Amino acid sequence: MTRPQTQQNGSRTVTNGQPNGSHNGLSNGNGHHRSSTTGALDLTVLGMNSGTAMDGIDCALVRYYQETPEDALHMELIKYDEIPVPQWIKKPVLTMLRETKTTPSKMSQLNVQLGQMFGDAVRDFCDKHEILIDSIDLIGSHGQTIWLLSMPEEGETRSAFCLGEGTVISAMTGITTVTDFRMAEQAVGRQGAPLVALIDGLLLHHPTKWRVCQNIGGIANLCVIPPDSEGGVDSMVDWDCGPGNMFIDNAMRYFTNGEMEYDKDGEWSSRGTVHQNIVDKFLTTNKYCNHVPPKTTGRETFGDNEGQELIDECLAAGCDKYDTLATITRITAQNIIKQYRTFFPRFGISVDNIAEVYMCGGGARNPSIIRYLMEQLPNTKIRALDETGVPSDAKEAVSFAQQAMEAILGRPALVPINSDSLTPNTISGKIAPGKRWREVMETSIEFGKGRSTLPTVKEMIVQRPYTSWKAMQAFE
Repeated sequence: MTRPQTQQNGSRTVTNGQPNGSHNGLSNGNGHHRSSTTGALDLTVLGMNSGTAMDGIDCALVRYYQETPEDALHMELIKYDEIPVPQWIKKPVLTMLRETKTTPSKMSQLNVQLGQMFGDAVRDFCDKHEILIDSIDLIGSHGQTIWLLSMPEEGETRSAFCLGEGTVISAMTGITTVTDFRMAEQAVGRQGAPLVALIDGLLLHHPTKWRVCQNIGGIANLCVIPPDSEGGVDSMVDWDCGPGNMFIDNAMRYFTNGEMEYDKDGEWSSRGTVHQNIVDKFLTTNKYCNHVPPKTTGRETFGDNEGQELIDECLAAGCDKYDTLATITRITAQNIIKQYRTFFPRFGISVDNIAEVYMCGGGARNPSIIRYLMEQLPNTKIRALDETGVPSDAKEAVSFAQQAMEAILGRPALVPINSDSLTPNTISGKIAPGKRWREVMETSIEFGKGRSTLPTVKEMIVQRPYTSWKAMQAFE
């Protein structure tokens, strides 16, 4: 394979050419496996992610190519889709998380059942898009986070509990599967979240601009990427801000008796009036929102029970359903700005110097949130992550695809400088071998053969941007 010809586009380079799925450049159509230049890295990886809301399984099929360990990593998102989570497993999991009651027997079964769910998702994804399952070299599955104890109190042990047994996925698909990325991070002294600074930095670093990647999923998290002239990907900071869509989704389920799972296009919140005193009280008194980074959180802190307390407080104050949604949505938006203004200066970051904020996650499609951010950051451009060539919804699945590849290579990934530990993590997950395990390992060994370590990737080139122009237009 010859190295693709590229042109400059901002801080990265992208290939001119055909839409995704073409046979030119990096793309290999429906994923037929093929050999690469001797010694070069050429792997096709399926990244999978199911978020805290369990509204779907994100599947991103990515092809990676790298001529030598010192060259830029080329990546192409061949296909992205979201596979629905079956109700037979979604309801009991969410009920268990809400009630925090279970038994060892149920947890043991759930681990296998979630593994089967992910295995079925692989098959469904491949069938739907006519992808040969044997053409996939690796699967990187985040699993389903059940509990994340990232900031233990005295007497507690830092831990992460993500279910979705990798050996089940591997057995069902025949594909080598990497899982348990959070525990792998905690094993070297970090909190186990967020896990996306790797791709945030590679997609967004720029020669002269300060940029932020702001994700609003169930939990909101951020990553600040300094310009290359001030450290770039070697000087990133990241942390979980606090509630993202979790409280909003909970309120929608409450007011519609479960018929609506989220506030589509911010319709409900835009019809209500914000009760500012409730917002200010929450952000002033909430322990997590005022905790100094590094910090991570999840459903254990901002779950349905905490969400119900907010709903009850709003109703007691005379809010109708629209006012309640407006107030809860403002908590998410205002807390993001609070994180910027309160904690950026601790890392020598001026909010006024942030040139661009790239939005991703479901909350990026909520106009009530975006309008507030634009009002509070008048000198900063609010953009869609889709402009990088990687769709907002696909970012986390793409991140786990790359982390799976790095685990197989034994290559350390980028680590934000505000992490509890800066120890390089060369094996970033648990590996369940598949049918072509020896072939995959041969590729790994041949790449950079003779070296005891491989250098961390600090430059990535997106081939054939897989872009949703509709998403970008929402920010205009």
